[in-house]
Amino acid sequence: MPRYLLSIIQPDGPPPPPEFLGPIMADLAKVNADLSAAGARVFAAGLTPPSGAKVLKLQDGEVQVTDGPFVEAKAQIGGFTIIEVADETAALAWGARFAKAITLPIEVRALQPDHPPAT
Repeated sequence: MPRYLLSIIQPDGPPPPPEFLGPIMADLAKVNADLSAAGARVFAAGLTPPSGAKVLKLQDGEVQVTDGPFVEAKAQIGGFTIIEVADETAALAWGARFAKAITLPIEVRALQPDHPPAT
């Protein structure tokens, strides 16, 4: 079955206050429980703020490390879930559930299929 990446697109800045975030986290927990019960959840994680990111870039044959983020933006990926479902329609349906629970945009993208190792 194909796998899809559901990316949470969140605005830059501090998190919302607990009284706003609490109900969202409860709704998210329900969607995650349903996803696990359906056998479609592969992996999920939240990300730390982009201010703590490091960017590694090849320059003149040497890898240079700089403070991130890679690009300045008003929004970033705040977390992600990888799911394994029958098709894009099913992935979009799960993405819609996440968008309703989290109240933020969700980007749905197919992962490249695994390829057998070269011989």
